[in-house]
Amino acid sequence: MKARIPHAAQRGFSLVVALIFLAILSILAVAVFHSVNNELRIVANAQSRQESLYAAQLTIEETIGATDFFKNPDGVANKSFEVDMNGDGVADYVAKVVPRPTCYRAKNIQASELPAAPRGGTAADPYAPCRAEQKQGSTFVESEAAVASASPESCANSDWDIGAQVTDAASQTRVAVHQGVSVVIFGNEVANYCGTE
Repeated sequence: MKARIPHAAQRGFSLVVALIFLAILSILAVAVFHSVNNELRIVANAQSRQESLYAAQLTIEETIGATDFFKNPDGVANKSFEVDMNGDGVADYVAKVVPRPTCYRAKNIQASELPAAPRGGTAADPYAPCRAEQKQGSTFVESEAAVASASPESCANSDWDIGAQVTDAASQTRVAVHQGVSVVIFGNEVANYCGTE
């Protein structure tokens, strides 16, 4: 017959097994905590990057909407825009127009290339300064069509590169966005800021 192990000796073995399981569960808890913490950092970085991209895009849109960037590119360069993302009244991001808007192409608009003028007078005609005046005789209109004597250098379709940069000190996010925009420019604006084809 087998001798029975005393009850006191079994208690020590149970304690060792319990400590091993406790150590394993502690290691798993720490690993889960680190995994969740890393995922939260990834999400926060992605959110900060998207907010910075939005701030840069908003800066470009505001610059284009002001319509003076092609008349005074140097005046727009390094202009700061403060963007409040969460509506608390405090600027979360500061974006700058960097580098200065650059015209990289301009093509003179010939009178024959102009689109038809809007009829009825309700819509504004952005090409109005490009159109030649109609000649009028002493008693009647001699021509219904625009006279092709307008200077071909008076208007041009110009293509511009506008860039914005955002640097956020809190999240160390740094983004740069560039966007091309096409603008009709008139008169000496063509010669001042663009080379023509």
